[in-house]
Amino acid sequence: MIDWVPVAFLTFKVLVFGTCMFLAIKWHYDQDKKTLDKRALLINAAKVGAAFLVALAVVLWFTFSLARHLGMDLSLP
Repeated sequence: MIDWVPVAFLTFKVLVFGTCMFLAIKWHYDQDKKTLDKRALLINAAKVGAAFLVALAVVLWFTFSLARHLGMDLSLP
């Protein structure tokens, strides 16, 4: 019975990745047909960039606070 676990997981993985790749390609193809004005595109790019910087700051803060809590020395030489 245990010999079928990798086969089942690999089949599931191929199906999920194949579906996601199809939907991603279809979405990009559909987006190419739409026309966006440059102002809306710049605003959206700025929002995504700001969200990325906030997420990066949160991850860095969490990493350093966890390391400090575990007793690691993070001071520069």
